[in-house]
Amino acid sequence: MKTDLRLTDTNAASDSKGRTWGLEGGLFWWLVGGIGAGITVFFVLLVMLKSSFLTSCIVALLPVALCLAYIFGLRQGKPPGYDCDCFEHWISGSGFAPEVQNTRTFRHPLSEEMP
Repeated sequence: MKTDLRLTDTNAASDSKGRTWGLEGGLFWWLVGGIGAGITVFFVLLVMLKSSFLTSCIVALLPVALCLAYIFGLRQGKPPGYDCDCFEHWISGSGFAPEVQNTRTFRHPLSEEMP
């Protein structure tokens, strides 16, 4: 029996980095690190510095909140390198784009007035 159907491997599964708890790729580890840092801060404030329970809880939520903001603001559903591009833009300004001049004065090229 001769068939004209040709079978090839597509390796479609190699394109995905997987999902854990709805987070793409390795973003799960950022969340685990934020929770670990929050627990550490909580116990340092509560046990070593003798802070109140409420103060320790509120301050310990900051690392978790920062990690969640990073995950959902700069990584989840964004293209690869989006977070690095944002940080680079915030630190050094525009990349390869020409500098924008907001105030331009248009003069005739043959005018004798110099600015």
